[in-house]
Amino acid sequence: MAYGTEPEHGCGPRPTGAEPVGELVQRASQQLTELVRGELRLAQWEMRQKGRRYGRGGGLFGGAGVVGFLMLQALVATAVGALAVPLPVWAAGLIVTAVLGAGAAVLALRGKRQFDRAGPPAPVQTIEDVKADVTEIKESVRR
Repeated sequence: MAYGTEPEHGCGPRPTGAEPVGELVQRASQQLTELVRGELRLAQWEMRQKGRRYGRGGGLFGGAGVVGFLMLQALVATAVGALAVPLPVWAAGLIVTAVLGAGAAVLALRGKRQFDRAGPPAPVQTIEDVKADVTEIKESVRR
């Protein structure tokens, strides 16, 4: 048989779309595996992003707690100073307390903002993508 000619028994190349069922199932299985792996990578990325935001928010809330504790200590010192010495000493203590209180408020607000930006802890985008993929697969099986 010469190069480039078809066999005499008529088994030439198959037309497109006439692949055996086994090949189609294998290809679908590979594509589904790739899709699932891609969705898992997306979920991991999304959870890392949320973890970072929760970590920052938690750190800022922790800082607000420390500064708030210092504020209470300053308030106690202010009360002692107010009782022990004339007005200028406790007035200074009160000013320090107010400054620490304002710092705690700023840290708390920034921490809350970080938690709000992180959103719910579940990988929302990935869940929606998987639902859409399952719907698409179901529809293509019905056809």
